[in-house]
Amino acid sequence: MIPFSPPRIDELVINEVIDTLKSGWITTGPKTKRFEKLLAEYTNSQNVICLSSATAGLELVLRWFGVKPGDEVILPAYTYTATANVVLHCGAKPVMADVNSDDFNINVNILKTLINKNTKVIIPVDFAGLPCDYDKINQLVSQEDVVKLFSPQTEEQQKLGRILVLADAAHSIGAIYKGKKSGALTDITVFSFHAVKNLTTAEGGAISFNFNEAFDNQELYNFFNIFSLHGQNKDALAKTKRGNWKYDILMPGYKFNMTDIMASIGIVELQRYDNDMLIKRRHIFNRYTDAFAKYQWAETPIFETADKISSFHIYALRIRHISEEERDTIIQKMFDNEISVNVHFKPLPMFSLYKELGYKIEDYPHSFDNYMREISLPVYYDLTDIQINTITTTLIRIIETLKCKE
Repeated sequence: MIPFSPPRIDELVINEVIDTLKSGWITTGPKTKRFEKLLAEYTNSQNVICLSSATAGLELVLRWFGVKPGDEVILPAYTYTATANVVLHCGAKPVMADVNSDDFNINVNILKTLINKNTKVIIPVDFAGLPCDYDKINQLVSQEDVVKLFSPQTEEQQKLGRILVLADAAHSIGAIYKGKKSGALTDITVFSFHAVKNLTTAEGGAISFNFNEAFDNQELYNFFNIFSLHGQNKDALAKTKRGNWKYDILMPGYKFNMTDIMASIGIVELQRYDNDMLIKRRHIFNRYTDAFAKYQWAETPIFETADKISSFHIYALRIRHISEEERDTIIQKMFDNEISVNVHFKPLPMFSLYKELGYKIEDYPHSFDNYMREISLPVYYDLTDIQINTITTTLIRIIETLKCKE
């Protein structure tokens, strides 16, 4: 079986984790702090805090900003459920936007029609690693008529004075938008380091802070350190200093910290990310695109434009002129041939939870069209050219056979 996306675990990673285990410090400690600094340097962000997951980061930001029942948060209908779940956790309403027909990202042109006095946050999602149009989104929330609609209810909202832009960059670490790396493209960005991500820490995530005004990014980093550790004003590392055992609880925080074991993996992965991992993933994307170039039924994904370079996270191939049932048949036949594939994503309005909340997939035609024709192909560091050839020739044979029967 050719797997879909196994993690890259080699001797460098293993040795770094062993070093952590031997150090006697396995929870949040020196390696987590080092990983944060490396991430801030890599993304050119003001400050970065590492956490247990991207979901934790999204929820902490919403709660810090005071999102509550009666508020609305705009996000794409085409995303993983975590993006919307955190909004529901806060008691607020996810307001879903359809996506573009070409690149799967949120349709910026309709955002303004969804904004009202209850809108507090917009969460763009960088699908498959391709950044959204952040210049347009950042400009939109600063337009005079949009700012006038904003109704601040908390001190943080009053300080910012407009809708917060919270980038869900779970897929896009290393991606580039107009010369800037993901993480420094808007107010706040959240990354994921889950096991299937390009850069993994097994589980894990991070928040990068990049406010140009209103907030002190270092103060935000300090606050989120407390907020993500039960509201405790000293972490375990700080308390190891001689005579520094006393601490206080300042707020009812959460337990969302990253461990040094997790950070150890991330340190190795980040140090070889641009000059190794991304090069290999670009190579895989190019091989796939070249293999499908002559087939009219193949709609290959956009992963580089004049303004954007993807992180090459998901190769989201779409098949023209097929039904959802035919797509599912193709997937089953790929598995029958010992090749793992996937679908990213089933749009949120198609799930029972969101149907019961009143969302209808008919309101998001591009999301449904993209979904029903999409097949995600394997992309991982150890994937060989021979395996790529097996994947592409098998898929082409299956689809050509299907087309001949029509």
